[in-house]
Amino acid sequence: MEVIEQIGAKELKPSVATIGFFDGVHKGHQFLFRQIRQQANAEGLSAMAITFSTHPRRVLKQDYQPQLLSSLEEKCALLSQQPLDYAVLLHFTVAMSRLTAREFMQQMLHDRLNVKVLVIGYDHRFGHNRAEGFADYVRYGQEIGIRVAQSEAFRIDSIQISSSVIRSLVLEGEMQHAAQCLGAPYRLKGRIVDGHKVGRQLGFPTANIKVDDAFKLIPAEGVYAVWVTLDGCRHKGMLNIGCRPTVDNGADRSIEVFVLHFSGNVYQHEIEVEFVTRLRDEKRFRSMNELTAQLQKDAEKVETIL
Repeated sequence: MEVIEQIGAKELKPSVATIGFFDGVHKGHQFLFRQIRQQANAEGLSAMAITFSTHPRRVLKQDYQPQLLSSLEEKCALLSQQPLDYAVLLHFTVAMSRLTAREFMQQMLHDRLNVKVLVIGYDHRFGHNRAEGFADYVRYGQEIGIRVAQSEAFRIDSIQISSSVIRSLVLEGEMQHAAQCLGAPYRLKGRIVDGHKVGRQLGFPTANIKVDDAFKLIPAEGVYAVWVTLDGCRHKGMLNIGCRPTVDNGADRSIEVFVLHFSGNVYQHEIEVEFVTRLRDEKRFRSMNELTAQLQKDAEKVETIL
């Protein structure tokens, strides 16, 4: 699969394509890409996903702060695993936002990307003001020379899977259900930075994580069982997201992980965590001894889970 960032840099083969932001590249997206691949094979065409390097609303409203399931780097890596020939990264601009759906289909899809068949996600709209719908796309396609079809929705336990549904699950700490919808554990990547070192005093030295992508969605506050990847090695971990009320940390939210059975200086190292399940809410304890006792119980539970 080839990622195309500069349109016009090479001549693209005629394709069956779909378009969307594809945040998280979840099972619903993967279902759509399989449909694209099957249709492309049947018609002797290439399979293409068209997406955006920046969230369109971010371009139109500079103070918009998206909360995303995947960074651009993660999205490209996930797309590379799909049964596609091309993933086209469009650089969304204000000028592009002013194109009507018909103009976008003519100028971008037909003239520049050589799309012959466009498969629209069941809930997707595009074009200025997103005012037009599937019937309009079909009519424009007939005029332009693009056949337009609509994909089926993908469901798990009667729930239509979408990026917004998965974001809600992550914000609620429902990491097992989120992983089921994503097709993989939810991950955070970042760098280990200096912290307050309170955990070290309690016998649970933690690595404080600064997440790489400012727009990456942070799960609900609480304690989690996680897998930790450090310097290419995978470890069991106990992660806390929150304001550490027992030590009066104020409103300063931190992400810190205790890596089980590990010692060493990892300051400024890259780290990745995979969320497995949420153990409990963050809470204020009456004393540091009570907090230490709870952390010991949490660590034992993580051992059992992982």
